[in-house]
Amino acid sequence: MTAAEFQQISHTIPVQAGIYKYFGEDGELLYIGKAKSLRKRVSSYFVKNHDNFKTRRLVEAIHHIEFTIVDSEQDAFLLENSLIKQFRPKYNIELKDDKTYPFIVIKHEPYPRVFLTRRVIRDGSEYLGPFTSVGRVREVLDVIRYNIPLRTCNLNLSEQNIRKGKFKVCLEYHLGNCKGPCEGLQTQEDYQEGLQQVKEILRGNLSPVLQIFKRRMQEHAMNMEFEKAEIERKKIESLQAYQARSTIVSSRVGNVDVFTIITDGNFAYVNYLRVLNGTIADTKTVTLEKKLEESEEEVMSYAIAYLREAFQSLAREIILPFEVEFPEEGVTVTVPRGGDKKKLLDLSAKNVNYFREELRKKKMLLLEGKSDMEKKKVLYQLQADLELQELPVHIECFDNSNFQGAFPVSACVVFKDGIASKKDYRHFNIKTVEGINDFASMSEVVYRRYNRLLAEQQPLPQLVIIDGGKGQLGAAMDSILKLGLTGSMTVIGLAKNEEEIFFPGDKDSIKLPFDSESLKLIRRIRDEVHRFGITFHRQKRSKGTFKNELEEIKGIGQNTATQLLQEFRSVNRIRALSREDLEKAVGKKKAQLVWEHFHGEQNNGEDPAA
Repeated sequence: MTAAEFQQISHTIPVQAGIYKYFGEDGELLYIGKAKSLRKRVSSYFVKNHDNFKTRRLVEAIHHIEFTIVDSEQDAFLLENSLIKQFRPKYNIELKDDKTYPFIVIKHEPYPRVFLTRRVIRDGSEYLGPFTSVGRVREVLDVIRYNIPLRTCNLNLSEQNIRKGKFKVCLEYHLGNCKGPCEGLQTQEDYQEGLQQVKEILRGNLSPVLQIFKRRMQEHAMNMEFEKAEIERKKIESLQAYQARSTIVSSRVGNVDVFTIITDGNFAYVNYLRVLNGTIADTKTVTLEKKLEESEEEVMSYAIAYLREAFQSLAREIILPFEVEFPEEGVTVTVPRGGDKKKLLDLSAKNVNYFREELRKKKMLLLEGKSDMEKKKVLYQLQADLELQELPVHIECFDNSNFQGAFPVSACVVFKDGIASKKDYRHFNIKTVEGINDFASMSEVVYRRYNRLLAEQQPLPQLVIIDGGKGQLGAAMDSILKLGLTGSMTVIGLAKNEEEIFFPGDKDSIKLPFDSESLKLIRRIRDEVHRFGITFHRQKRSKGTFKNELEEIKGIGQNTATQLLQEFRSVNRIRALSREDLEKAVGKKKAQLVWEHFHGEQNNGEDPAA
């Protein structure tokens, strides 16, 4: 759907809160979104110039739009999450987590059993959880069974069967793990009291249960029943030990949900801590794949809704690292600056960072510390996968870097025998290219690198990786041709997002298996050149080597320039802003200076819209 086509229907879009659905020409549901004002939100897709390729593709693919009006933003929020989970549209955030979680079930039957299950059956039974760890569930059940005698048999303990004397007590009764309801030795009321204690333990509320055990211990001691008093004392010690293992923060925190997030390209990682009475009852980290230009706030909002529903959380307070509009009635969002709640937030952040780092290690191949045979095995595999003439014992990789569309630099990393050779790393200031031109910059640095190696009679690599697509690869090959090095080494291009590999002159790319050792090594090299290039760039910025173009405007200082870049992300976006948008950001006087800098020569300082 084009902007012109949209203008013909824009007046039919309601202004109320609701959800909108984008459909393709074949009727495929492409995207579901929510909005306070449907007309304003949907219009934004067709009046803005989107930098994100997937957003542009989505807008081009839209054939028709459907709406559902609801009473409030909260209703829109809940309906959006429900529909996304039901239909899983291709352009919506995708949750990379489809596990079934374990529950503790209190079975709907006479003298209910308590056990672990992953199947939720709507038969009137009560399900407590879910829990993220089977080990955690088993630990809780062990605590319960040690302290609260409940039956574990699957006998049909109906009142009629017990009255007829169909059953006899088993070994569990003689061991003190069951009170013998099968022979009528335990009343329903006494059994239900034990079940209530189980529920308190599972909610993390151990105080009422401890008080019951302490009262029983005192009663037994007063009645000179010291053996029974000792049993209650051991139960108290067991529960207190369990509480000590579980409690991370002060019980004054109460029941809260804690969330932190890290974004990494098209993926986001969200950690969830469920805290019950100051005890961390569960922790879970999920991976979400962003499909459009979703902000951290949007991803976080979606993750909160999913995780709170999945874990049936009723907490009335959510602790977050930043403000998020979460339209659930009665729920407070807290961004702590200190105290126990900030400690919980830091703990969650530590968990999500660890999760992301572990994923990174699994994706990459780390050969440091491996034997020569293990290193050679991977290199032979890489040689076979890329059909190289020589074993790639010497690999080099190039990448360009810039900041907010300005200040280009390049980096080269070197791997020998599959290991980073940091003493051979090189960074480059771009000397011959004006402005941002990735192709010309790549051509310059490749020429400089191998012209120097030739001059110094240094050995050439067997494999050169250009971090970029066909354009950057072609630019690199221009320099290789000028130097007369064609055929002396293999040069490949690595597409940034899809991890496709291009060979010079080939129309089609190749894709190595996602979990192959060859691709893991290439990822390792690619990520290392990113790290090295970005580190060099930051060092230059911190030393003041780069001067922001906005700071060159007379009357615009560093603070104003930084404010504009933080809000609009790039100089190019600032250049495209209207005078009114600039005034909203930095005020009328400074907006006039910025506007005239970018548009003064062609418009003599006059706004063409005026």
